[in-house]
Amino acid sequence: MTRLALLRHGHTAWNRAGRIQGRSDIPLDDEAREALAGLRLPPPWDAAALVASPLSRAQETAALVSGRVPEGADALTEMHWGDWEGRHGATLRADPATGFRDIDHWGWDYRPPGGESPAEVWARLTPWLAGLQNDTVAVTHIGIMRVLLARATGWDFRGPAPFQVKRNRLYLLEVGAALRQASDDPIRLIPKGAA
Repeated sequence: MTRLALLRHGHTAWNRAGRIQGRSDIPLDDEAREALAGLRLPPPWDAAALVASPLSRAQETAALVSGRVPEGADALTEMHWGDWEGRHGATLRADPATGFRDIDHWGWDYRPPGGESPAEVWARLTPWLAGLQNDTVAVTHIGIMRVLLARATGWDFRGPAPFQVKRNRLYLLEVGAALRQASDDPIRLIPKGAA
């Protein structure tokens, strides 16, 4: 059984402003860089294989918390939000004509205009998961993490998710014949210098 630890990238200016990033390559902000520079992966994850989305915010997060250059994995690129990338979620939500829905009203097949559905994200993640051979830390995005955690927990993007995706925490999955959640409790990154 291969274990997979998921880590969300640090904050960007767009995150803080409530803008939808999707595949837009928005870098970490200075506050995130400073916070991540003081954290590291806990054992045994500090010695695991390290991969990241090719987007700079994930690549830099991985390097800061590991001291290593991660391998890039296109499958881990954030969900494509199509016409909504760069827009403010609150603005879209306020205008019924946009068709915007909150994530807990999507289902697997809901797709932003010109974007990707959770089912399409899962289809591109499946071959990548099948190729994992070692315990791996994957630094990625909230959309990717939601899809993987949904598959592992049975959530169908209808109603509240049975998990919260927080920053600076590893979410553990077991990859085998089925994808399973290895622990209900994420593991926090630890301060550099801590035992």
